[in-house]
Amino acid sequence: MASDPFLLFDEWLANARASEPNDPEAMALATADAACNPSVRMVLLKSHGPGGFVFYTNDESAKGEQLAANPRAALLFHWKSLRRQVRIEGTVERAPITQADAYFASRSRDSQLGAWASDQSRPLESCALFEARYDEIRWRYDGRDVPRPPHWGGYRVVPERIEFWSDRPHRLHERRLFVRDGEGWREGLLYP
Repeated sequence: MASDPFLLFDEWLANARASEPNDPEAMALATADAACNPSVRMVLLKSHGPGGFVFYTNDESAKGEQLAANPRAALLFHWKSLRRQVRIEGTVERAPITQADAYFASRSRDSQLGAWASDQSRPLESCALFEARYDEIRWRYDGRDVPRPPHWGGYRVVPERIEFWSDRPHRLHERRLFVRDGEGWREGLLYP
C-alpha cells in the first residue's frame, strides 16, 4: 500500500496519457448550488499536486456560481482503456490570480477570445449572435495580447478523500481509499 495518493495519481495519469485515445485529463466535476441541487459536467484538469486539482472556468457560469454558493466538489476520472477510475471529494478554493493569468496566456488566441465573447451558461438567442460577439472581440484585440477576463479564473479542489478503483474479474474490484488525516493520509480498502 502506498502512503501518498498523489504519487499513485501521477502514475495512473501517466498510464492514461499513454493509453487513452481522448483527453486523459478529462474529469467529471460535480457541484451543488445553495439549495443542494446537484450538477455535473466534464472539465479538463490543468494542474495538480499535493495542493489539489486545478481547472479553469468563467466565474459567472453555472459551475462558478454553484462553487461560490457551495465551495465543495467531487471529481471523477474514468480511464476506460485502463479499466480504472479515480474519485476525489473536497473543498474548493480559488487558484492564485498569477496562476490563472499564466494559464490564460498559454491558451490559443481563439480560446482567449472565446472566453471574452461567451456569457457561459446563459441563454443564447442564436449562434449568429455569439459569432458576431466573437468577431467584435477579435477586432477589439486585433494586434494586441488578449488579457484574462476578470470573470475567468481557476479553481482548486483540495481533496479530503481520494478513491482509486481498479476493475478485476468477477466484480472483485479493488477500491483503495485515502482519507485526509491531519497533514497526512489514512489508507484502507472498500468492498466493491
